[in-house]
Amino acid sequence: MLIIGLLLMAATAAFTALLIAFNLSGGPDYAVTLFGSTPFTINALGAFLSGIALMLIFGLGLWFMLGGAALIVRRSKKRRAARHAVSERDELRGQLHNARSEPPAADSSGSGAAPHSAPTSRRPHRFHLLRHGH
Repeated sequence: MLIIGLLLMAATAAFTALLIAFNLSGGPDYAVTLFGSTPFTINALGAFLSGIALMLIFGLGLWFMLGGAALIVRRSKKRRAARHAVSERDELRGQLHNARSEPPAADSSGSGAAPHSAPTSRRPHRFHLLRHGH
């Protein structure tokens, strides 16, 4: 979408620049020349309406380009969040593996049970790698 918008804007700008460059001798009714040929004759109203049409085509190209850029940004944010979630998961998996492989520490009370650590602050679950119905 970004490339289509960019191409549409470039084509409109090039066509407008060529029309201006080849038609500097304007009048109430004049023939439009483009690359040495005269494809049509245009009056002031026709020139005005063609300018509006070219502006709308240029705006459509700009809209496509901005929409494509926004889509790229949105996808990169999702990828970054997914990479962060995977690295966080791997880190927690490593901590769990280390905690399971360590021998239980002896308790000073003599009960032999491992001391229970205070719960850490938990973040709310926000990210899903797989979309399931959302």
